[in-house]
Amino acid sequence: MSRRRVPPMTAALLRLTPARRRAPAPDGSACDGFTLIELSVTLVVFALLLALIAPSAAAWMANMQIRATAESIHNGLQKARMEAVRRNQPIRFSLVSTADPAVIDDSCALSASSASWTVSVNDPTGKCGSALSSTADPMLVETYAAGVYARRVAVSALQADGSSAADSVTFDGFGRILGANALAQVTVDNVVSGDDYRPLRIVISNGGGIRLCDPRVTASSDPRAC
Repeated sequence: MSRRRVPPMTAALLRLTPARRRAPAPDGSACDGFTLIELSVTLVVFALLLALIAPSAAAWMANMQIRATAESIHNGLQKARMEAVRRNQPIRFSLVSTADPAVIDDSCALSASSASWTVSVNDPTGKCGSALSSTADPMLVETYAAGVYARRVAVSALQADGSSAADSVTFDGFGRILGANALAQVTVDNVVSGDDYRPLRIVISNGGGIRLCDPRVTASSDPRAC
């Protein structure tokens, strides 16, 4: 059988094209490797994809932290109201700051800009580290430490007038707000506000109703509106 002749042009191109080396596999057999150009192109494409995804991922994480913080405060308020009705006695919800945001201890002080909170019968200032008790002051029912991630969110608690700061609210045995200058709304946003972030707000009505809403929704017919 005669051998097929390779055209001169094809033979010249084959001589100019560098052959890919076959790196030995662990078992001794040959396997294809990657050229430096292929590896460089792969790294460049990966870097471009990472640059495109990173901002969206950061905004998603920030919004998750906003929602987690808002839901924790909402749950704390609901706990205080339900406990007041169950015990048929005034129960207080307080926003508190501590030296270490990951720990609730006796360094606590009332704060209208903190994400940590306590539910108690009496003022918890300087006594947040006490054990939960129905007899020992401040008669703590539940406590919550926001943790280090709370440093990335901004909390603003206000009275019903929408401008005066507030740090606590007390519910009576019927679940209604007791006393004046009570906490009426809490807004949670990213530390640096922007269009990529979705702030949330907890609103407390005079009758004691507690709801989580979106302050950016303006349509009155939208159930998310505040």
